[in-house]
Amino acid sequence: MSKIACQISGIVKSFGPNKVLREINLDLPAGMVTVLMGANGAGKSTLVKILCGVHQADAGTVNLFGERFEPVSPADAFKSGVVTVHQSINNGVIPDLDVVSNLMIDKLAEQNSGFFINSEKLKRNADEIASAMNINMDTSTLVRDLGPADKQMIAIARAMAHAPKLLILDEPTSSLSENEAKRLFKLLQKLKEQGVAILYISHRMSDINNIADRIVAMRDGTISGLFEEKPLNYEGAVTAMLGQKLSQNEIKINERKKEILNLKDVKLANDSKPFNLSFFENEIVSITGLIGSGKTALASQIFGLNPDPKVTMTLNGNSYSPQSPEHAISAGVFMCPKDRASNAVVSEFDISNNLALPFFKRHSRLSFIRNKSLTQNARNSINELGIVCQSEMDSVTTLSGGNQQKVMVGRWLAEDSSVLLLDEPFQGVDIKARRDIGHQIRSTSRQRATIIFVAELDEALEIADRVIVLHEGNLVGDYQNKSKNIPKIVSSFSGSANNLDSANYGT
Repeated sequence: MSKIACQISGIVKSFGPNKVLREINLDLPAGMVTVLMGANGAGKSTLVKILCGVHQADAGTVNLFGERFEPVSPADAFKSGVVTVHQSINNGVIPDLDVVSNLMIDKLAEQNSGFFINSEKLKRNADEIASAMNINMDTSTLVRDLGPADKQMIAIARAMAHAPKLLILDEPTSSLSENEAKRLFKLLQKLKEQGVAILYISHRMSDINNIADRIVAMRDGTISGLFEEKPLNYEGAVTAMLGQKLSQNEIKINERKKEILNLKDVKLANDSKPFNLSFFENEIVSITGLIGSGKTALASQIFGLNPDPKVTMTLNGNSYSPQSPEHAISAGVFMCPKDRASNAVVSEFDISNNLALPFFKRHSRLSFIRNKSLTQNARNSINELGIVCQSEMDSVTTLSGGNQQKVMVGRWLAEDSSVLLLDEPFQGVDIKARRDIGHQIRSTSRQRATIIFVAELDEALEIADRVIVLHEGNLVGDYQNKSKNIPKIVSSFSGSANNLDSANYGT
């Protein structure tokens, strides 16, 4: 039986009234890779930040090889042998320094390094580290001139150069090619043989098949599943990660009707492959993916915020090439933007006026606002969405964040449209508000195509008839029968498009 490198016992962490971690108990064995899975908001990042000294736990203990481990800063954790490579590449590299300096930055920062630097020795050491990782590049190159994959490899190489006791990797292959990922797996195997405990955060089935010794699932701040028996039960881990939300809130799949919106030759990044998509009447589609996947770029093209002349679009069988949001709205394509504070809620207006934006003309006669029409519209939305307020005349700033979100979404649901784009409609709301909003989206979905852009995978699964997954501008998955494809959806969430044979989807 492997020695326990890191023992996590009863860890609790709250931010204000929000309890993020609830009695986390987890052992990380030496010489083994523990894959940690969990939807956004499960508590993975908070747990990692406690282990690497960014946050301190409210209760519970962490022992590192039998000794109490209470880091007060990332530097403190690093000195103790806990090394973390975060998902955000820029957290692991310094763009304005060259590769040598990035690989040796911790050596340069040591207090006893003196005033004089032996540049030749430093470069020699950096070249040795790069060679061990099979990084073939000029180490005098500035990191800002490198691509995402090379930056990721440098961040990982720097971490591995410090002989860690516990190595934490957050989605390390998200920017790596297949060959680069294979090199990483070989190095992790070496570290395992040296007795290093590895906590590996990923949802990619390919990663898990290649490197995992065990899988731990998190949900709602707790450990919801531990899978150690070979072959590892990936589907069971996905179920433990997502819980019973789908079955508890099961939806009746809407019947797909006529095509409403067709897109041809969509290209979301310079190095991405063009693809085609169709969206249908009565259908609700979730488009999901990690940060940088291309969700916002796609929404911007459809709504005329960032027109691309190379993309061919048809709306209800007619040519559609919006050059502005005004053009899109006049054609019946509406968009509810994310970030209510800066993009959508007007703090000086009451609830009634906020719900009528941007459709004041429809509540006017001879340039005069019809207050009766505004009031009736507001009361309908308040009742249908369960907006908690005293009156439709209340200032929108008196509402909770979740109720403000309902106002922002409600204004677009109250009017008829051909296509409704919703960018992060559940942002910053609790589960009840999320389900209120989701219910109203579905109950008003007839006679339009509804496209929802969400980063949260469980939100994508919960609301939609069909799920589309983007990754780095590529279309990597289009799933009509989501209930039978959940493992594939989770895997493609941070995967590549290499496994897709066709660029025509939704048809």
